[in-house]
Amino acid sequence: MAETRTPLVAGNWKMNGLSTEAVGLAAAVAEAVGTVPCDLVVCPPAVHLALVADALEGSGVGLGGQDCHDKPSGAHTGDISAAMLADIGCGYAIVGHSERRTDHRENDALVQAKAAAAHGAGLVAIICIGETEAQRDSGETLAVVQSQIQGSVPPSADADNTVIAYEPVWAIGTGRTPTPEEVQEVHASIRDGLGDVLGAGVAAGTRLLYGGSVKPANAEELLGLADVDGALVGGASLKADDFLAIAAHSG
Repeated sequence: MAETRTPLVAGNWKMNGLSTEAVGLAAAVAEAVGTVPCDLVVCPPAVHLALVADALEGSGVGLGGQDCHDKPSGAHTGDISAAMLADIGCGYAIVGHSERRTDHRENDALVQAKAAAAHGAGLVAIICIGETEAQRDSGETLAVVQSQIQGSVPPSADADNTVIAYEPVWAIGTGRTPTPEEVQEVHASIRDGLGDVLGAGVAAGTRLLYGGSVKPANAEELLGLADVDGALVGGASLKADDFLAIAAHSG
């Protein structure tokens, strides 16, 4: 990781936890934020955002939504706009997670529109990309992530308002991870692709996170790679000790 890029470790809680658990987890992370060498962000389910915002107040831990709509308002039952996230205290929004791309059939064009909406509301967009197991097995990994960068990163992106999270779909929640060499190869390719879209200077300053079965046991090896600037953590972010142990290896 370059010294000019501050590492970031973000926890994606997904559809987990009731209100008491969410507040307790947020409070534990907030209490320990000064002990880790990175920026921390937690992304709870939308129903807990207000409670978690209160638990994090004044701590310096960032708050993020797990998704946002690409429109600022309107007849979109069940959806949440980027402006609503900002209004409740969020500074970040995850867009394009593979579970959204699969479960809700989101394509690159929609992800790009959501990222642009996040930017318009003053949020940092955490744009997720990654290949399936079939695509990896057929040698398409680099082509897939390059295509997703081209299609998912909006013109409004820069190094301050955008983070790219590489999450190989086959590694999410499976306990499997690519080798460190494979992760570095993909992250280097992502940075090159960002250079084509946004320019080399912006690409050099943009934080690239790795996600997909990150845990304390493999964090040091993964987060020490040259083009890995932190992690987007799923299951391990539901335990404060594990999440913070991962973050401890980011410096």
